Amino acid sequence: MNIKAIAFDTGGTVLDWHSGVCHMLAEIGAAHGLDRDWHVVTNDYRRLAMQGIVGQVKPAFNMDDLHRSCLEQVLTDHGLQAFTGEERGRVADAWHRLSAWPDFPAALARMRSRYPVVSFTMLPLALVVDVSRRNGITWDAVISCEMIAMYKPHPQAYMQAASWMNLAPSDILMVACHNFDLNAARGCGFRTAFVRRPQEWGPLGPPDPTPHPDCDIVVDDFAALAQRLTE
Repeated sequence: MNIKAIAFDTGGTVLDWHSGVCHMLAEIGAAHGLDRDWHVVTNDYRRLAMQGIVGQVKPAFNMDDLHRSCLEQVLTDHGLQAFTGEERGRVADAWHRLSAWPDFPAALARMRSRYPVVSFTMLPLALVVDVSRRNGITWDAVISCEMIAMYKPHPQAYMQAASWMNLAPSDILMVACHNFDLNAARGCGFRTAFVRRPQEWGPLGPPDPTPHPDCDIVVDDFAALAQRLTE
């Protein structure tokens, strides 16, 4: 494939947000003797935060702010008001301590040996720095939508990212496990790769698991993507 750089969606595609946040909610809930379907609570939390950020233009908040404010609503909705202020802070901070999917770091290093690799994400810069250091991930750059002040799938977010990389959109491969992201990137001229992440939303499965037929590449894991791009 004739590309000059790879841009990776990061939340969900690279990071296992469900396991990290679900574990923290369950641990605190157990300390209070509370029994819930923590997978459902976690997914409601994620869904609410995403609804608050997708497509935003010049918002006065970022995803960290939403992770704190949306948590309050989710705890109320699920009858979890017993969580203390300190415990709520631990849940919100869990986003900064997420683990990457196990197949990602080695595959990224392999791809980086040939192409510049960029985290292009709706997550805050500070969060990406924290999780990247925690997981031994080295990027050539991090482009957070909070830096652009326009959030995916707004077309200007993709065009600004390409401009900052000094590349034509068609020179960049956008990698994600979400069709909404890849469809928008493709509409701006990017090449696209869908990597399946069947456990992204836990045992309930992702809401949009079937890749769009216009994707240039569809793979089951990052090892396969690295093989395809470096062979």
